[in-house]
Amino acid sequence: MATKVKEKNNKGEKTLVIVESPAKSKTIGKILGSNYIIQASMGHVRDLASKGLGFDIENNFKPTFEVIPEKKKVINELNKIAKTVDKIYLASDPDREGEAIAWHVKECLKFPEDKIFRIVFNEITPHAIKDAVANYHQIDMLKVEAQKTRQILDKLVGFKISPILWEKMKNYKLSAGRVQSVALKMICEREDEIEAFVPVEYWSIEALFNKSNIDFTAELARIIKNNKDEKIELHNEDEVKEVLKNLEKAKYKVLKITSRDTQRKSQPPFITSTLQREASSKLGYGVSKTMQIAQKLYEGIDLGDGSVGLITYMRTDSTRISDDARDFAKEYILTNYGENYYPEKPNIYAKKKQNTQDAHEAIRPSYIEKTPDSIKQYLTSEQYKLYKLIWDRFMASQMTNCKVKNLTVDIEANGYIFKMGSSKIVFDGFTKIYNDIEDVESKKFPDLKVGDELNLKKLDSKQHFTQPPARYSEASLVKQLEEYGIGRPSTYAPIITKIQQRNYVEKTETKSLKPTPLGRAVCKQLVDHFEKIMDYKFTAQMEASLDDIAEDKEDSIKFLNSFWQPFSKTLDLAQKNMKRVDVETDKICPNCGRKMVVKLSRYGKQFLACSGYPECKTALPMDGDKKVEAPADEPTDKKCEKCGSDMVIRTGPYGKYYQCLNDKCKKRFSIVESSGVKCPECASKGRDGELVKRKSRYGTFFWGCSKYPDCSFALWAEPTGEKCPECGSLLVKKYLKRGNKIACSNKNCKYSRPMEEE
Repeated sequence: MATKVKEKNNKGEKTLVIVESPAKSKTIGKILGSNYIIQASMGHVRDLASKGLGFDIENNFKPTFEVIPEKKKVINELNKIAKTVDKIYLASDPDREGEAIAWHVKECLKFPEDKIFRIVFNEITPHAIKDAVANYHQIDMLKVEAQKTRQILDKLVGFKISPILWEKMKNYKLSAGRVQSVALKMICEREDEIEAFVPVEYWSIEALFNKSNIDFTAELARIIKNNKDEKIELHNEDEVKEVLKNLEKAKYKVLKITSRDTQRKSQPPFITSTLQREASSKLGYGVSKTMQIAQKLYEGIDLGDGSVGLITYMRTDSTRISDDARDFAKEYILTNYGENYYPEKPNIYAKKKQNTQDAHEAIRPSYIEKTPDSIKQYLTSEQYKLYKLIWDRFMASQMTNCKVKNLTVDIEANGYIFKMGSSKIVFDGFTKIYNDIEDVESKKFPDLKVGDELNLKKLDSKQHFTQPPARYSEASLVKQLEEYGIGRPSTYAPIITKIQQRNYVEKTETKSLKPTPLGRAVCKQLVDHFEKIMDYKFTAQMEASLDDIAEDKEDSIKFLNSFWQPFSKTLDLAQKNMKRVDVETDKICPNCGRKMVVKLSRYGKQFLACSGYPECKTALPMDGDKKVEAPADEPTDKKCEKCGSDMVIRTGPYGKYYQCLNDKCKKRFSIVESSGVKCPECASKGRDGELVKRKSRYGTFFWGCSKYPDCSFALWAEPTGEKCPECGSLLVKKYLKRGNKIACSNKNCKYSRPMEEE
């Protein structure tokens, strides 16, 4: 599939290529050669300033960005290498997030701007990489602006709503994400439907026949009444008994035989959401797991002679494929399966939704000739299964239709019509590779003709009850989000991960998503007081507006202002009208019989407490009498600085930390939450220490100097960054039952003011 593309690099000219993940470095370096230095930014290098909102609402939402503390070393290394090269290519992922990462990296580089360029590729193959290098361009600032707008919008919602929830629900760990809250609403509404569901009784009647020594069954479907052929519905046992009575001495004859030939077209190649759904149903993989495996397949797998990118970019909503990919698929199908398996005209799959971005191709194999079985020895079991799913689906999407013969037989007895049917694949077409339809020959038929009399062996009646709607699985929730136009391919996995991490949603034994009592209580507060934020159409419209900003159809400042003006009024009303509540659970206090409620310990852990406190002081862990298990690993997009492998967030006795998943590396480092406030003691001595969040050996949190043990300055409350107008000491935030306030950290100073002024 590789094609030579003339490179623009002059001989001896050195170029630095900056990618997101070090896993891509070897693959790309092998393709481009020794004149190129490949380095990784390890994802985002800058974020909105940690102090306050990080942007100025009064100044057209002007953002302030700062280098992420753990990325300072990465930036220093990039600038060091930049001194040795002639130009720089920014090769982050081909989406808005990647465009924003490229811009942030550029802003951190001490290098002439006219020698920094953007390159984009949809797959890591020689043809795609060299074509990207030959067609370098400037950063698309419209995409960057759209991504910045999304970041500001999400921070605005979360930063403004969360403190209200802390106060009214007595739990400072609560937070409200813009899109995550809508996903939570979907799950809670489904739970409401399940609880309100009233089962309805219905019955079915099945007849067992025999002809030519072959047993076969048919189900009662219709009744002929007053010369009208009507569907029959049986609601109770009395109705069933009446039908059975009418059929006691009836004769059964073949009334009609219908044969119909149909064709089934293959499903289109995968997009992000359909890959997640199919991996869930066929492989049992969760959304995050699917994306982690796909990321490795995209970045490159060592096939013995070097690392090779096996699939195209896996965050996409487009079913479009390149002409080259279509031609290679055609050649492979004709060579391996014959002309009958390739259609007269190539299969083209149209966009299903108006809000499809169509930024890049569908998910497909980068090299058709690298069949799953030919490279199986180099893949893990999970990588092989997912790669085979992608390869098979893409190849099937380019093949001829499957031809099916359907047979339906109507059997009449005393005005009642029994029906039986089967379908048989007469030409397999695309199912030769990817069989997603059922060849139903479950009912063996004897040779039947219209008018044939049948021998009834017995009649069976069965009672049934309608079932409530099923809870969402991760995959079905993604489908629902996609249908509403909420979220984008890059956001589905983080949405589902966050609502579980926040203990708003839990997975049942069947892997369905169930809201926790905390999640339902939070959802109710948000729906009652932030109706517009929780509205599906409004959220989808905001996604569409972000797309319009990226296409220069809408101005970001006007969009943010149009959102902020009504939202600020809603915040004021919520602060005033939202009632303080305890989060009730369905668990009963074992000592007094009252309901248990969710509380937060002084160490930040949730637990169950009796609602009858202080009369009853019973307290239990969140899962009742069960042993508390260690929290599950939290997926993250961070890469290990030592080996480049994926990292997850784990929880230890002293809080959360990053852990490398590479068993040979196992590097870990703590998660430092900075206050953005300079340490006053260091400042007086000319040092650059800052106050960061730490956890004591007793489990309590405090804010200490980052230069510890050289500096032992510490505060037991979060600093605001302001100085006391009376004594000059730092001001801190204090959350108290009698009202939150900003107070002086100096115990001898009595200055304080209500936090509401903030």
